[in-house]
Amino acid sequence: MQIVLAILIGAAFGFVLDRVGATNPNVIGGMLTLRRLRLMKTILLAIGTGSILMFGGQMLGLVDVAHMSVKASYIGVFIGGLLLGAGWAASGYCPGTGVCAVGAGRKDALFYIAGGLLGAAAYMATYPAWKASGLLDDIAGGKVTLGSVPGSEFDGLFAVSGDLLGIALGLVFVLVAFVLPENIAGARAQEVPAE
Repeated sequence: MQIVLAILIGAAFGFVLDRVGATNPNVIGGMLTLRRLRLMKTILLAIGTGSILMFGGQMLGLVDVAHMSVKASYIGVFIGGLLLGAGWAASGYCPGTGVCAVGAGRKDALFYIAGGLLGAAAYMATYPAWKASGLLDDIAGGKVTLGSVPGSEFDGLFAVSGDLLGIALGLVFVLVAFVLPENIAGARAQEVPAE
């Protein structure tokens, strides 16, 4: 039953990603160049709402804190994040949207997925060298959160409630989603008088 539920939820999520334009590299490019911010607003709204619901649910006892997963902090994560961002900007896809784009019938996404699989294989083949380099060593305590979350196994970097901090950051994301204009680059260009 869990597999069926995962497939249904994944299909629904993929459908929503396609409907908001996340499977279209032109929409992604427009977002990254600040010309079409509707997708960014949707992403911020989704992250903010999810954060508010998760951390609020934890505080109310509706969400089991044991389900919270935190990835370890190490230099390689930051390098990987930069590479992912560069790849996202160059291709117009991230791993999730690339798979959804294949499901939506975009043939160019097949090349993106093939490249991602080749990159993952190259990383696996060179993993011992990366491990020996020290780039995969934990920093800042490894698996930590910004604030302390009662009942979790993770330490907080700051002596604040992680649940309240998560709700506050979620509210900031939601607020930004609502006040962000549809177009920043074009708005700036319109403000500059033509010569």
